[in-house]
Order: sequence, then structure tokens, then C-alpha cells
Amino acid sequence: MARIFLYKGKTTEELQKMSLEEFAKLVPSRERRSLLRGFNDTEKKFLEKLRKSEKPVKTHLREMVIIPEMLSKKVLIHNGKEWIALDIKTEMLGHRLGEFALTRKRVTHSAPGVGATKSSKFLPLK
Repeated sequence: MARIFLYKGKTTEELQKMSLEEFAKLVPSRERRSLLRGFNDTEKKFLEKLRKSEKPVKTHLREMVIIPEMLSKKVLIHNGKEWIALDIKTEMLGHRLGEFALTRKRVTHSAPGVGATKSSKFLPLK
């Protein structure tokens, strides 16, 4: 049996039929405040592009809250260096776009560089 995704007890279809104000009541306080204040011009323009386009839409709007209207769309989010492709899924509702495009990579260190001491070359392999 397939599991049905519920967000605060609502199915995906119910969420998509809701108005923005009704959806705002379900999200955490910071996101609720952002949604109830309304969208600025760039956010409105981004939503219009997202409605029309079949292709992924590029955006720098990392602070944009994911709303039910955006579900199953493709977005390219800028992380400061490159565009991160993102398929918007139901589990992402109420989060911000920037949460899914990390700006920092994990640091992986290699062998000691030029100028390292002789003893630092012989670090244990374990």
C-alpha cells in the first residue's frame, strides 16, 4: 500500500486548493509572517515564470517559501557559484528554497603541502 503524504493532516490536493492565507496558518511562524506580508515584485515575477514555463526556472530567491503552487516544478537555485537543480516535492512545503542549495562544501584535506614539516608527512593511515 502506497503511503499518502500529509502536511499537517492535509493531502497534497487539499493543499493546492487552499488559499495562501489558509496555507500560511499551517506553516511555522517565520514562514507564516513572510507569506502573510505578501510577495514582493521579484517573487511575483518568479511565480509567473514558474506558472508559464515547462523548463526549469533560474532564481536567486533563496529566501522564497515553497508553497503548494510550486509542487512538481523544476527550479535552478543559485548557491553563489553555480546553479543547483531542484525538483520541488511535497516534503519541501513550508521550507525555503535556499535550504536545498547548500552554499558551502564539505572540507576534504589531502596530503601535506609544500612547506609542511617532515614529521607531518608520516601521519598514521588509520
